This record gives sequence, structure tokens and C-alpha cells, in this order.
Amino acid sequence: MSASKPVTLESRDGVGFIAFNRPPANAYEIGFHRRFLEAIQTADADPATRVVLVRSAIPKFFCAGADIKVFAANSAAENQKMVEAARAALAAIEASGKPFIACIEGHALGGGLEIAMACDLRLAARGDYKLGLPEVQLGLIPGNGGTQRLARLVGASRAFELLVCGRNIGPEEAYRIGLVNRLIEPAEFEAQVTQLATTLANGAPLALAAAKRAVREGIALPLPDALKLEARLVDELYETEDAKEGFAAAVEKREPKFKGT
Repeated sequence: MSASKPVTLESRDGVGFIAFNRPPANAYEIGFHRRFLEAIQTADADPATRVVLVRSAIPKFFCAGADIKVFAANSAAENQKMVEAARAALAAIEASGKPFIACIEGHALGGGLEIAMACDLRLAARGDYKLGLPEVQLGLIPGNGGTQRLARLVGASRAFELLVCGRNIGPEEAYRIGLVNRLIEPAEFEAQVTQLATTLANGAPLALAAAKRAVREGIALPLPDALKLEARLVDELYETEDAKEGFAAAVEKREPKFKGT
């Protein structure tokens, strides 16, 4: 394995770049997820970072999930700690008020797909690679939220079929069933990712955070309670400086300059 850090974070122009770099397949162990959590928390705490991209520095792989050799050599207690570290990282993504975008250009399997599903958006390049949760073939089920997030993204029946068959699918099918938000030609991938990240980085941070919370929390609530949540969140935005700037910019026919206040 490379001596470089398995997870790195850079930030520029309002965009945070979290990159996985654990050759050959970004298969993770506990140190990987501890660094991942650290990167998530650092990006979340940085007011200059408004959107975060999660991607791979390794061709052909986004993330292959848990390192099977490490998992097999560990005790049950050691594996439980690794699972808890993974859960903490994914929970931190969901708890952040900032949009996280998974940029998928290679295999996203098991815990790797769980990382992508915890992100708010998933952009996938066309290509000959697979996405899936094959844990049943190891006598397990996904343990980092995969069963629940998959069902919420593609529906319970389709999720159950994929889980119990352990079937991996290509990016075209992933897009068709709603597992990924966009399917992009490889030659256009970087440009479209940059365009979306720039759009979000220039957006109103408080409104983006409120939208994320409304969707993530509201989906688990009965509709009347979800509508109350939405009303409370939007009421908190009316008197913000960003809302005033948004209205002023619309009237003056110019681009708004949001500050997150």
C-alpha cells in the first residue's frame, strides 16, 4: 500500500475535495475511516468551504468497501470498531449542513457504495464498472446504513432484490433506478462536476442547509410533521441577510452574493 495518506482534503474557491487514495482499490480499514471523519469534520467547520466533493484518486475504483484481508484477520471486536468508525463518518456527512457530492468514476461496492449513498448527491460517469452491496455473499448484510439508505433511494422492493441477490449493477442501471442523480459522459465529467460544485458554492449556505435538513429529516416523518418542519425552517430564513440579498439581487437583476448570515 502507498505510504501516502489514504484520505486527503483540499479546499479552494468554496469547494472541499476529499480524495480516497489507498491503492489498489481504496479498500478501507479503521485508519481510513478515522481520517475520513477528520476530513469531513474539518470541511464542515470551515466557513469558506460550502460544498464538498468525495472522490477517488485511483483509476477504476471509487471505493471497494472494507479490506477483506484486514476484516478476516481481525477479531470480532476489532471489526466492530471499524464498523463504528465507518458509521461515525457517514453520520457526520448527514449531520453537516453542507452538500456532499459523491463523484463516482469506478467501482463502488459494499461499504464504498454506502459512502456514496450517505452523500447528498451522486454523480456517475458512464463506464464499465459496478455498484452494489454484495455482503450477502459473505454471509452478512450491509452494516453502515446500506439497507436503509438504498431502500430510501430506490424503493423497498428493488432494494430488497439487490440486497438478497448481492447483485452488482452498472452505472446506467444505477441511474435508471435512481441510485445516482446524473449519468455523465467521461469526457464531460470533470466539467459538469465543477459546474455543479461552483453553483452550490455560490448558493445561500443557510438555505442549502435548511433544504438538506428538510429532506433528510422530513422523509422520516408523517407528512403533517414534515410540513411543520419545513415551515419552521423557512420561517428562520426570512430575516436572514442572505434572504434580503437574494430579493435585492432579483430586483436589481444581478447575481446575488451570499455570505451565510
